Amino acid sequence: MSPDAEAQLLEYLQQLNEIRRVSPHTLSSYRRDLKQLGGYCQQKAITDWSGLQAYDIRTHIAARHRSGLGSKSLQRELSAIRSFFNYLLKNRLVDNNPAQQVKAPKQARKLPNTLDVDQVNGLLDGDCNGMLAIRDLAMFELFYSCGLRLSELSGLNLPDIDVRDRSLMVVSGKGGKSRLLPIGGKAISALEKWLPYRLQMAQPLVTALFVSNRGQRLGQRSIQLRLDLWCKTHGIDAHVHPHMLRHSFASHLLESSQDLRAVQELLGHSNISTTQIYTHLDFTHLATVYDQAHPRARKK
Repeated sequence: MSPDAEAQLLEYLQQLNEIRRVSPHTLSSYRRDLKQLGGYCQQKAITDWSGLQAYDIRTHIAARHRSGLGSKSLQRELSAIRSFFNYLLKNRLVDNNPAQQVKAPKQARKLPNTLDVDQVNGLLDGDCNGMLAIRDLAMFELFYSCGLRLSELSGLNLPDIDVRDRSLMVVSGKGGKSRLLPIGGKAISALEKWLPYRLQMAQPLVTALFVSNRGQRLGQRSIQLRLDLWCKTHGIDAHVHPHMLRHSFASHLLESSQDLRAVQELLGHSNISTTQIYTHLDFTHLATVYDQAHPRARKK
């Protein structure tokens, strides 16, 4: 690529970071995806972004697919390319967006793995002794009580929790969006047991709600490992990952309330189509409603 083309890419990535303030993970993914596109340009002796046509984008995506990349990753790459070319269009550096009409291969939608209510009770009920076990139970109760993402739980600070009001503020969720969530009674009880120990463990000036035995914020990987250890200690054979508790929260809440919009707000989904996947987990209930409501569902 020409020096001008490389400078344009660098300026775009800086805009993502400084103005749009995307997450570090998103920034890293976009940089990697656009570097792949730059590699294609080098192979084809294309020196400027304006030289790319829709045919080139289709050829590039097809090659990535043949190399083993899945539909979800290809969709992300296309999203990065479209966003970059929209930036170039806005700045009058190209005349069109060659990725606009290119689509990735469709992927079969997989239903998320969930725990049933009895499994959740088996995971969270019972006595726990020691500061770390008390901390871990508070974390897992919050996961299930509020339907948090792993990054959201790890990023919680002490001021984000209002025990008296039984509420939690996710200050910067996915896409930089904040949301206020209620906290259930079991999670409040677990937090009240943890907070005195947190005062003892946390280093000065550390605001994290959950800290390690060194007094620093507990990272995402550490939380995953603690959940693995918790399952082994409590004799749970199934592989339970943090997001499974979020999936279980959504499934159980939707099954009881049938309020898709409320579950969407609690999960922090920007699009309700993302939340609708949980309706497929409760087919028995839907079938019952159908049998009772449809005038020709049953023989008389």
